[in-house]
Amino acid sequence: MTFDDLKTLLFARSNFGMKLGLDRMRAALKLLGDPHTSAPVLHVAGTNGKGSTCAFTESALRVAGLKTGLTTSPHLVHWCERIRINGVPLSEQAAADTLEEILARVPWALQGGPEGAHDGDGLTFFELTTLLAFLAFAKSRVQVMVVEVGLGGRLDATNVVEPLACAVAPLGLEHTQYLGPTLTHSAAEKAGIFKPGVTAVSAGQPLEAARVLVVRAREVGAPLWRPGRDYRFESRHDRPFCFAGKSDLPVCGAWTVKLEAPLPLLGHHQRTNAALACALLQAGAARGLPIEPAHVEQGLLRARWPGRLEKLSDRPLTLLDGAHNPHAAHALAKTLPEVAGARPVQLVLGVLADKDARQILEPLLPLVHTLHTCAPDNPRALEGEALAAVARTLRPDLPIVVHKRAPEALAAARAQAGADGAVLAAGSLYLVGELEPGGRVKMPSEKL
Repeated sequence: MTFDDLKTLLFARSNFGMKLGLDRMRAALKLLGDPHTSAPVLHVAGTNGKGSTCAFTESALRVAGLKTGLTTSPHLVHWCERIRINGVPLSEQAAADTLEEILARVPWALQGGPEGAHDGDGLTFFELTTLLAFLAFAKSRVQVMVVEVGLGGRLDATNVVEPLACAVAPLGLEHTQYLGPTLTHSAAEKAGIFKPGVTAVSAGQPLEAARVLVVRAREVGAPLWRPGRDYRFESRHDRPFCFAGKSDLPVCGAWTVKLEAPLPLLGHHQRTNAALACALLQAGAARGLPIEPAHVEQGLLRARWPGRLEKLSDRPLTLLDGAHNPHAAHALAKTLPEVAGARPVQLVLGVLADKDARQILEPLLPLVHTLHTCAPDNPRALEGEALAAVARTLRPDLPIVVHKRAPEALAAARAQAGADGAVLAAGSLYLVGELEPGGRVKMPSEKL
């Protein structure tokens, strides 16, 4: 099998949409020798910040000398980014070889299902990708896996793992057609990753979400660590980042993490993500993971996670950020003045049609000088003119320029900004991937 074969086969599976549930995954994993049990797992759910939390976590584990496996979604530039071993994306040929092995060992993968669960379609895009990650990690003999939840938690394909510890990044309302209409529903789905006796660490949450996490943790018997009560960190952006963890753990003792330099990921919200990673790693250390605060300090400073307030240039200041939902847009609006200062901001924005464009625009428009709209290169994209129409209802006085594609919009925004201005390109991660140096590697249409 070649990587072109993988693309054709795998992306065709996205046509079957989401099929939440774990029976197919468990049956397939059993046929593959249960590769998800080959190394300890740290499991991360959430709405925003879970990818950055995973990046901080995996970086620290590598500093500790551990061979790591990291699986995240979606990809920014190339599909192979979803599966990383020691920080390096899986090669195209290794991905193709691993998928070929899965298809040979799971005969119903593309049609039908395990006994008692025949649905005619077989495994979805995300299920196959997750299986591929677990099998690749097992074959490479990684020593620890960092696994990001795809959607929700309770019925997500990754929730077959029995982790050392798990984390819940900041929660917001998303994917209501799958997770339910309210934040309470969404939080209940995310809390579905909690396991008996396994410590769960949480970022600060809206009150209604926090209540759900507390109740669920109590029901399953999972210790729940929360900021301000079980761990503390410096949240002020003008102070050095520091973290103080649980002080009463017999195995690893009290943890204190202090950085001598700024976090490499820009934005106030990254302090929350870094602290969550610290707490997750301490929870893992309490169950025998060989990592210490000194490793975490260096890991935080070495972490890289493109497309999240990523700086492309200084003149003009050019930033990329995948703020693709209202919660992320509010976090971006909070930190933009801190990063851009007094520079007038040209905003390049493109979103998918199934996102709430109005609520993404609302916190950002008061901060910008000109809006440049465009459609991300994706079948689900909202057209630039439609996005501009929404923006005009919110701020009729704002200059708005509609462009066909993201690269054209970015070039125009940079020209208008001049050397002393600022440009922020945000919205869909598909748009951000197009604007990464080298551009997004073309894949077949991914529906979800």
